[in-house]
Amino acid sequence: MTDAEKVAQARALLDMPLFHALWDELEEAAVNACIFADPKDDEKRHAYAAEARAIKNFRSKLNALVSEANVSRKGAPA
Repeated sequence: MTDAEKVAQARALLDMPLFHALWDELEEAAVNACIFADPKDDEKRHAYAAEARAIKNFRSKLNALVSEANVSRKGAPA
């Protein structure tokens, strides 16, 4: 897959409201599970926190792909 194809696919995903709704729901569930996990169960809390971080990292990567492409397209003024 070329860089241009990656950017196009990232833009397509970010343009879908359902994509955002589903990921918001997953992230909220992971954060809440981490918050409300048994304070003595470090393993579960760490797992839920890792899940929330992974979701944030995935979304950040998509946004970065699109942002970098937007900066690259502007180029130097003539």
